[in-house]
Amino acid sequence: MLIKIEILIEALKIVAAVAVFFVWVVRYDNIKKEFEKFGFPSWFRDMIGILKISFTFMLHSANNYTVLLGSFGIVSLMIGAILTHVKIKNPITEMFPAISMLSIGILILYSSL
Repeated sequence: MLIKIEILIEALKIVAAVAVFFVWVVRYDNIKKEFEKFGFPSWFRDMIGILKISFTFMLHSANNYTVLLGSFGIVSLMIGAILTHVKIKNPITEMFPAISMLSIGILILYSSL
């Protein structure tokens, strides 16, 4: 059973990395539009992107403290994203990606404790 959980966590780390790469590299134009809609400056958008990519990269470290930092960072950023969606009254369907990434981050964080 423990091995299956470890495989699940590794799979979630890969899903997180692929999702962040896809959203922040492949679909970067959508990110620009979304951050403009939120009223955030471009420097803030770029800082969030750098943090997300960095935290996701940290999830794949052999050092457990680095994984903890990366997963805590993802969780923190996703809480901020959800609060931003709530603040501008986006429908729940637009919050789903942030909720999903928050869930992944929480599972990885819990497994790393």
